[in-house]
Amino acid sequence: MWRSIASNAMTLLIVALVIVAGAIAWGKGQYTAEGPLSSAICLRVAPGSTMTRVSQQLEDQGAVSSGSIFRIGADYTDKVSLLKAGAFLVPENASMEEIVDIVTRGGASSCGTEVVYRIGVNRTDVLVRELDPSTQSYVRVAEFFPDVTGNEPTEVPEKYTEVRGAADTRFRISVAEGTTVWRVLESLKGVDFITGSVDTDEVPDEGSLAPDSYEVQVASDVDDLIARMIEAQDIRVADVWASRSDDLPISTPEEALILASIIEKETGIPTERRQVASVFVNRLNKGMRLQTDPTVVYGVTNGNGVLGRGLRQSELQSDSPYNTYKIEGLPPGPIANPGLASLEAAVNPDDTPYVFFVADGTGGHAFAVTLAEHNANVAKWREIESAN
Repeated sequence: MWRSIASNAMTLLIVALVIVAGAIAWGKGQYTAEGPLSSAICLRVAPGSTMTRVSQQLEDQGAVSSGSIFRIGADYTDKVSLLKAGAFLVPENASMEEIVDIVTRGGASSCGTEVVYRIGVNRTDVLVRELDPSTQSYVRVAEFFPDVTGNEPTEVPEKYTEVRGAADTRFRISVAEGTTVWRVLESLKGVDFITGSVDTDEVPDEGSLAPDSYEVQVASDVDDLIARMIEAQDIRVADVWASRSDDLPISTPEEALILASIIEKETGIPTERRQVASVFVNRLNKGMRLQTDPTVVYGVTNGNGVLGRGLRQSELQSDSPYNTYKIEGLPPGPIANPGLASLEAAVNPDDTPYVFFVADGTGGHAFAVTLAEHNANVAKWREIESAN
C-alpha cells in the first residue's frame, strides 16, 4: 500500500515538474518572441517609476502580451533595479527581452522631445521638435528667436516653457559651418539651459570651434561646451592634415585651417568645395593673389556681425592684412569656423586648371581658366544681377 502511494506521489511530482518546466519554457518563449507592436512607439518612463508601472504602460500601449511575463523576465535577468527614466523608442515587433534591455541600458533618451539651439551665420533660433516613432523623423512643434545679437527676438512659446523642465527632454546646441567665433560666443549668451558666463576676456582663436551638433545636459557649464568645440576642431585639423595631398602650397595645419575657412565662406554647395579649393591652390602655386571678397569683409568687420552691404572701393584698396586683393598669399588667420568638408577640400582639392570663378545665378559658380572666359562669366552674372 505505502509503495503504491509513494509511486502515485512520484508520478504526480513528475507530472507537476513537467507542467512547471513546460510553463517556464512557454514563458521564456513569450519573453523572447516578437512582440505585438505593429508600429514603433515612444515609451516615457517617469523618474521614480517601477517595472510594474512600466509593464502596465506597455500593456496599455499594446507593446507586450503579458505584463506579468515582462516583470518576471526582468526580475529573472536581474534588471529590475536598472530601470532608467527617459523617453525610449520601442521598435515594432520588439520582444519583451529587447524592451527590458532598452529601458535598462542607460544613455540618452532615444525619442520624445528635443530642443535645438541653432547658431547660424546670420541669426540664432530655438527649435522644439518631437520624434514621430512611426517614421522615426522629427516634427517641428515650436520655434522662436532668442534675444541675442543679430536677432529680432520673438515671444517664447508656451510649448518651450512646458518641455524646458521635462525630465526626458533632450537639448542640443548646433553650430553652423561658416560662423565666426564672435557669433558663436554672442549666441551662447542667450542659452538658458546651460550655466556659466561666456568669458569675453579669453576669446578662442578664429576658426577653432568645430561646427557640429552638440548634445548637452541641463545646467552643464558653457566653458565645457566651448572646450568640446575646440577639441573637436583640433582633432579634425590634425586628421585632415595627416591625409593631405602632396605638393600643396601650404606648409602647416594652421594654413590649412585658414584656406578651409575661405573655402567655407565662398561656397555653400558641397560638390563645389574641392573645385573652389583647386582655384585657390592653383593661384597660390602660380604666385597669383587670392582676390577673394570674404577675406576683405572679415578685415572690415573682424568677424563681429554681418557687413550687410557690398564692399566699397576704399575697402578693396585698403592695406588690411585680410585684403587679398593687395597682399600675397594667405591672410594672417582664418575668417570663420570651417566645417569638416571644407577642411578636407583644402588639403585634397580637385585637380583642375581653374584660376577664376564667379557666381552663376543658381547659387553655384562658373569656373574659368583664362581671364577672357572669366570676364564673360562676370558679364553674365552682372546681367542676372541687373535682371533681379
